[in-house]
Order: sequence, then C-alpha cells, then structure tokens
Amino acid sequence: MRIIDRIYIDGEFVAPHGEEVFDLINPADSRVIGKVTLGDREDTLRAIAAAKRAFPAFSRTSKAERIELLRRLDAAVTPKLEALNAATTLEYGAPVMIARMLNGYAMGAFKNAAEVLEAYDFTRRINDAEVVMEPLGVVGIIPPWNSNVGFSCGKLAMAIAAGCTSVIKPSEMSAIQTQVLVEALHEAGLPPGVFNVVNGRGEVVGAELSVNPDIAKISFTGSTAVGKAILRAGAETMKRVTLELGGKSPTVILDDADFAQAVPLAVMAGFGNSGQACIAGTRILVPEARLDEFLPMIKAAAESVKVGDPSDPTVQIGPMVSLRQWERVQGYIRKGMEGGARLLTGGPGRPEGLEAGYFVRPTVFADVTNDMTIAREEIFGPVLSVIAYRTEAEAIEIANDTPYGLQAYVISADLDRARIVASHLAAGRILINGLYHEPLAPFGGFKQSGLGREMGVFGLEAHLEPKTVLGLPRV
Repeated sequence: MRIIDRIYIDGEFVAPHGEEVFDLINPADSRVIGKVTLGDREDTLRAIAAAKRAFPAFSRTSKAERIELLRRLDAAVTPKLEALNAATTLEYGAPVMIARMLNGYAMGAFKNAAEVLEAYDFTRRINDAEVVMEPLGVVGIIPPWNSNVGFSCGKLAMAIAAGCTSVIKPSEMSAIQTQVLVEALHEAGLPPGVFNVVNGRGEVVGAELSVNPDIAKISFTGSTAVGKAILRAGAETMKRVTLELGGKSPTVILDDADFAQAVPLAVMAGFGNSGQACIAGTRILVPEARLDEFLPMIKAAAESVKVGDPSDPTVQIGPMVSLRQWERVQGYIRKGMEGGARLLTGGPGRPEGLEAGYFVRPTVFADVTNDMTIAREEIFGPVLSVIAYRTEAEAIEIANDTPYGLQAYVISADLDRARIVASHLAAGRILINGLYHEPLAPFGGFKQSGLGREMGVFGLEAHLEPKTVLGLPRV
C-alpha cells in the first residue's frame, strides 16, 4: 500500500492543508493499491504564492542558466524511467510497451526544450522597433491521466525554457506516477518555487488555477468540456491558454491502399494506449467498392489484439483507467448497437477471463454513418467505427465533418495523392502511412480540439509575450 501524504511547494515536500484521502486503484484487478491526501484551495494559494515569489528572479535568468537547469532536470529524470514505467502500468493500466512510449516522451522533454532554447533569439529588430520576448508569469499546468508524466514534463520544460514559474495539478488518479517524478525533479535542485505540485481535484485545485489573478497562463490537456470551462473561467483575468483537447480522428484509407499494410495500421492508430488517446483514429474511412474486402480483415485484426494484464509485455490493450471510464465506454458500445451500426466484433461486457478489472472487449462497428453518436463523440476506449465513402471528395468531407480536428491519418500507395488529401484535412497533425512523432514540431488542434500549440518553438512562444521598445538607435 503506497501512502502519499505530501505535496511539493517552494522546493519542499510539505503536508497539505487538505484532508480528503483518495483511493488509488489498480485498474487491472480493481484493488486499492494506495492512498493520496489531496490538496485544497489553501494549498493551491500557497503554491501560487511560492511561484509568484520565484518569478521575478527566475524570469531574469539567462538562456545559459536555463539550459543548464533543463540539462540537470534531464539528468535527474532519465534514471527513473523504469520506476515510472512500473508506476504507469500499475496505476494507470498502460501495457508495458505503451508505458515505455509515454514515459519515453517525458525523458526527451527537457533535452528538447534546451535544444529549442539554445537556438532561440529573444530580441529581434523590426525597422525602428526592438521587440523583446518576455516570460508571461506563473503558469498553471494541468496534465491528463492518460499521459500524466509525459505531459507534466513537456509542459514544465517549456515553462522553464521561457523563464516562467509554475504550479502543476496532476490527476489525482496518477499520484504514484507523480510522486516518482517529483522526487526526481527535486533532485535537480531548481530554485525554490520555480515549480510546485499540488495533488488535488480539478474542481478544487484546477478551478483556483483557472480564476486566480496571479496565474498568467493555463496549459491544459484533457477533455473539450473541461477546456471550455477553463477558458470561461480564465476570461475574467484574460489568461493566456494552451488547450489540447479531445479528438475524433479519421483514418482515411484511399482506394489504392494495400490493405495488408492499412488494416494493421488502422487498428494500431485506433487502439493505441488502449483507445484512451485524444489522437486515436477511431473513424476509419474505407472506399465503398472495397468494403467487402476490408471488413473481414479488420475483424480478424481486432480479434487478434491481446487484452489483459498490462504487465505482460505481449499485451496490447490494458484496462480502462477507472470504473467510471469503463462504464462510459460500455455506454457508447450500447449506443452504437442501438443506433443502427452493425457490431462486427467485440461488444458490451468484459473479455472472457478478465472479470476482475476494467477491461473492454476490442470493438469494431460497421455500417456506421457520420451522424451516429459513436462517430460524433469521443469515446476514449477501444471502439472503432468503419464508415464507407464513394469518392475521394466525399472521404475528405466526412473526415472534416466533426467538431474536432486534432489528428488525422492518410493511407495510400501514392505519396503525392496522400499529400493532396492531407492538405484538405482540418487537423493539427496528419500522419501518412505510419505512426510518427516529431517532438520539435507543433502539436495541437483545429476547431474544438483546442487553442494554441505545444512543443518546439511554437510551444516556447506560447509562454512568451512580445514587448515593443521604440526610440532606441539601430546598432
């Protein structure tokens, strides 16, 4: 039983003022594996005050000083990779290979931020004006439970690179992962108050970050509904926001695609991270003329995916993070069946032999139209919808007919054709014939998938404000 009864404020592990104790559950067997004492509004105010005190001095540090801090953070976190992987598998239920991928991103975050910072010029000349990019202030960082460590590190790295201080509110369901991470970050020896961490509920800690006038910016990854609430709450103090929100990503399979390549790729894009991914390709668009060929292949591929104990390295889909999330996914499966879609494989209930945990049967629906609930709303579980189209133009229309626009996938034997289709898709990232990641390229969504961008130069500048100075002679 892991007991976590400290939060991190002003460079120290301190007892929280909050008294609520939250059970940490292993989603693979529904057993309590730990308890975390949650912070409250008073704890949040203490953390904000510490970050505010630290900001004036930290914002004046040089590029070289901040690069050195980022390198120290990288050196402190990297040795904790296996401990983070174990915590992610135990507490979140991520299969071993997924835990390695999620935390592998975290391992590179500080190094990537240092690389961006090294090449960045904070001062530039525009005719008679000198423009200086200055750090915004205190950043409220709110990462998601489906990649708690990765997003915590990515967001913190860019805040530090910019010269901002921060308060991190991790998911209360991710407290073990958070504890391993914060212990590592503490070893890097940053100045007190540069980063602070308060375990707590969104409606308490997150709500205070969203309205507090001493928070200059919110960097949030999570649901569109919560993102909208943060945007509304922050409007009163004109907070800057970076919101990476939900998605309903299309996988557009063109009529020249090799299905031997396309089917496994579509399944991986849809079932990655057990389907608990905002970038999941859950709408699979298939040419109507080849539908009879495609359906048996995706049915077989989905049924070959191994579900089970996430500590088993051969398992590809683990449990849902919580009973609540399991029930949500079950509800969508029922809506699909009741809404006119044809259940190709999977369905409601748990897979055979996995009754103890929050496991979902990998599910694929056929005969889906884009107006059905399962094609419109983010399910956040291993549930895929196959949608037929007649022409390439119709495929593009269907792909874009969504309130979301985070990511999209295009599969074709002709790269030039795939590039043209990609140019018509309204999404922040488009992957052609594979699953790729570039940590220095911008990440974020169109439409209701968010505001702003993270990663690379775009992520750094999201933490900066341009100041124009006139009346200085040209050098």
